[in-house]
Amino acid sequence: MAWTKYQLLLAGMMLITGSINTLSAKWADNFSAPGCKGSTEHSFSHPFLQAVGMFLGELSCLVLFHILLCHDRRSPEPKMNTGQTFNPLYFFPPAMCDMTATCIMYVALNMTSASSFQMLRGAVIVFTGLLSVAFLERKLMVSQWIGIFITITGLLVVGLADFVSGEKDEKHKLSEVITGDLLIIMAQVIVAVQMVLEEKFVYKHDVHPLRAVGTEGFFGFVTLSLLLIPMYYIPAGHFGNNPRQVLEDSLDAFCQIGNQPMIVLALLGNIISIAFFNFAGISVTKEINATTRMVLDSLRTVVIWAVSLAVGWERFNGLQVLGFIVLLVGAALYNGLHKPVMEKIPCCAWFLGQSSSEERLLSGSTASVNQDT
Repeated sequence: MAWTKYQLLLAGMMLITGSINTLSAKWADNFSAPGCKGSTEHSFSHPFLQAVGMFLGELSCLVLFHILLCHDRRSPEPKMNTGQTFNPLYFFPPAMCDMTATCIMYVALNMTSASSFQMLRGAVIVFTGLLSVAFLERKLMVSQWIGIFITITGLLVVGLADFVSGEKDEKHKLSEVITGDLLIIMAQVIVAVQMVLEEKFVYKHDVHPLRAVGTEGFFGFVTLSLLLIPMYYIPAGHFGNNPRQVLEDSLDAFCQIGNQPMIVLALLGNIISIAFFNFAGISVTKEINATTRMVLDSLRTVVIWAVSLAVGWERFNGLQVLGFIVLLVGAALYNGLHKPVMEKIPCCAWFLGQSSSEERLLSGSTASVNQDT
């Protein structure tokens, strides 16, 4: 069946805004400017402040939800399903997971390339699958286990590609690249915990997706904004890539923004894109299907990689191409994209395994409510 213009608009919005989200964050990281009190020019390395901006974008989804709700209530026949009444504190644990994972990933983005950052996030399939078996008592199909092992292989290939390119990278030391890659994979463990928590405690309350994203954004924004205060005083040595070498120097960030106004454009791109990306992702799942959302998310990696090559942020690496293809195959198997093909081959019908009631955690309504960054 051909897509409608609205569906094409949603798919395009998800692909473009999802790509802008990662690219704008990396663009901000690439700026250099003087800081406060006449400090020398240094790179804009403020991952925790950037994470606050991302949560501000998620929080805007809550504003959008109430705008749509008010508009719907004014219509003669309200159609919007707001879901049942729920305790907002149910969202606090997954929001803390989201906050922790996002901060770690933004720290890692300072150390590695945007394309590797996006590719290595595919590790979430591995940890989500394992945690869903352990804590949700879900039984994975044979194809999903194969998908997990193929994904692990793809992660190793991407890691090897970064190891090879890291030796030639003038911007980042090899140790930084490896540390960044490991941090991204570690963050996916926390993202997987977030998904399991959402599945176990949140989705049974039938909460509107925009409201869910916005509520988590609210908790993340308020909590991390408060944490910026102690972070300003916590020494971090060389890990704190700012003149005072503290965990996060927000004042230095604002001074750099004042000295280099283009940083504002990068930060606004990140904030606005995450809001539209979450809205588009939710709408694609609703209007088309979760499989299309997964395919568009994979295409987002291609766009990020292509732009990074075009603007000179990265050099072409054949191993990275191989790693991406392997990751794509693993994700396709895990998400069941092989089924339409295998259903047409009688001798392979046995391989399809169990019924759709035992589908993976990442499909449909069980995908993370905010597949950001």
